[in-house]
Amino acid sequence: MKQKKIQLFLTLALFCALFVSSCKGGKLPGADARQISPDPRERVAKNIEEGRGFRLSNFGKTKSGTFDFASSNELWRASLDVLDFMPLALANYSGGIIVTDWYSDGSSSDEAVKISIRFLSNQIRSDALSIKVFYKNCSMSNNCVVTDRSGDLANDLSRKILTQAAVYEKQNVGKNEPYVRSDPEKK
Repeated sequence: MKQKKIQLFLTLALFCALFVSSCKGGKLPGADARQISPDPRERVAKNIEEGRGFRLSNFGKTKSGTFDFASSNELWRASLDVLDFMPLALANYSGGIIVTDWYSDGSSSDEAVKISIRFLSNQIRSDALSIKVFYKNCSMSNNCVVTDRSGDLANDLSRKILTQAAVYEKQNVGKNEPYVRSDPEKK
């Protein structure tokens, strides 16, 4: 048993020695102190510039893409405002889709409507949205028929959303300027 432990230790030591010696001719990366600044601020700036290292403020964040916060997107906000009377089944900002649940205004118990909005662009323009409107008609025996009737209602919704988004955009002009921090020592 003792002999097996010694053999395992020697094998691991040999493997580690071969691994370290294979790194750039036996030198570890960053081992030459003459090429590294002694000032930590310069080292941090260089690492950030090269995209190395990490920050605790970024802990847990993924780098899969960049998305604006949903409230800063005028089309998204306007869509939610226009559909605020309907219950939402799905609202996925990063996926760019809003789907309502089946909705009936109570006038007819056998009819319901469902709306889906896909965002094709963040710009406020007529081809930025794809709106589908589905109607569900159920007979007395609960046989339901779902049909896509996106014509006039989809055009009206699109017009209302784009109008409201243009209002939001006009209100936000100048509000999204980058924050410039003033230096307290210069005062």
